Amino acid sequence: MKIRDQFRFVRQNMKKNRTRVFMTILATAMGCAFLIVLASVGFGLQKSVVKEMLEQSIVTQIDVHGKELKDGGFQPISDKDIPKLEKVKDVKAVTNRFMLQQEGIYSIGNYQAGGETIVTDFPSEVKAGFELSSGRLPKSDNEVVVGYDFPFSLGTKEEVEDLYDHNGHVKKKYRYPEKLLGKNLELTVKQLKNGKQEEKNLELTVVGIGKKPAKEWMQDRKVFISKKIVKEIESFTGTPHGELLGPGEEAPEVSKTNVDIYDEVKIYATNMEAVQGIVDQLKDQHYTTYSVVNELKQVNMVFNIAKAGLIFIGTIAILIASIGIYNTMTMAVTERAPDIGIMKAIGANPKTIKRIFLLESSYIGLIGAVIGTIVSYGISYAVNFAIPFIIKQALGEEPPAGLIFSDIPWILPIICFVICYAVTILSGYRPATRAVKVDVLKAMRREV
Repeated sequence: MKIRDQFRFVRQNMKKNRTRVFMTILATAMGCAFLIVLASVGFGLQKSVVKEMLEQSIVTQIDVHGKELKDGGFQPISDKDIPKLEKVKDVKAVTNRFMLQQEGIYSIGNYQAGGETIVTDFPSEVKAGFELSSGRLPKSDNEVVVGYDFPFSLGTKEEVEDLYDHNGHVKKKYRYPEKLLGKNLELTVKQLKNGKQEEKNLELTVVGIGKKPAKEWMQDRKVFISKKIVKEIESFTGTPHGELLGPGEEAPEVSKTNVDIYDEVKIYATNMEAVQGIVDQLKDQHYTTYSVVNELKQVNMVFNIAKAGLIFIGTIAILIASIGIYNTMTMAVTERAPDIGIMKAIGANPKTIKRIFLLESSYIGLIGAVIGTIVSYGISYAVNFAIPFIIKQALGEEPPAGLIFSDIPWILPIICFVICYAVTILSGYRPATRAVKVDVLKAMRREV
């Protein structure tokens, strides 16, 4: 019997018991849909978490915290380390920053704002991808660049109860009304001297405004000043990086060397693939590092374990559906005993008879898998559409932006098809083997 005839014979036999076959296909489809939808939750949440991590961090960025010494001590990164880090293979840029160790108060006219004051090397920052939304980079010591949100934080000095809006910005009616580029800011720094608080004012000119952050909730109120300004602040405060003393505290000695110690050092790799190699090289040199790529590996490992567990649980549903396939095929062997007897009487190969019943069980399994996959995509779309509304109604707050609760990658239906096909073959194997062993004479008498 030709393969084409075998397929035709299988379809004819399935049509004779449409109700039973339909119910078996329905059970298989439900099992497949359950597997895919259940596993899609793992894929969806993983996609959301990874997306959030990548949006908050630059994938090619490596934070260098310091260097472990042979005696067990820890050494912060200084000027001496920067050239070594820049020579590491596949490094595109090395940025270094240190912070003013007190909040800088910046004022212009009757408006003021607090900001994180930072000293950095702009050529390195530009190599790493630093961009401005307007203006230019500083060219002289008294010129500064401010973060994108800094102009929105310049509010009136008068006491106002509802000063800020829902974005954390000063409301427009209380905000500095003019453009900040080209304007002079007055930086006020403080220090406790002889039990009294003294202040020093430095005049700075705003020449550039940083690029808008990728996320609305990310507020950039930094102010980038020059090393010369920091030296002036240190000479006034008598402390490293302008550290503010408390009552009774003694000022630590300001380093008399020209070596700067940095609070924040970041390495930028040429591409994502080079990150691990750089981390390994730095580890060999006893530097302590952090990279989002390493964290992603751990996150992906946890989610992969979770997804494997969800797929295993979903497979149980298909195994339950396989009981129906086994029952359907057993009934088919019983009902078609005369047909089997006739086929054997005219010299049909036992392998052909066996193949016919395996084809039928495969038909049931694969049709169920196709229907289940289509249904699962519909459920996934509905879940992603409904979950934000459910979270909002149940918890009374907005869900995380870009939340993906269910995601079905192409590999998931393939896994489902493979599992379903394997289960249906196993379910149909015993009835098919039984059909081969049917005695011709008994079959003709409808006795199996």
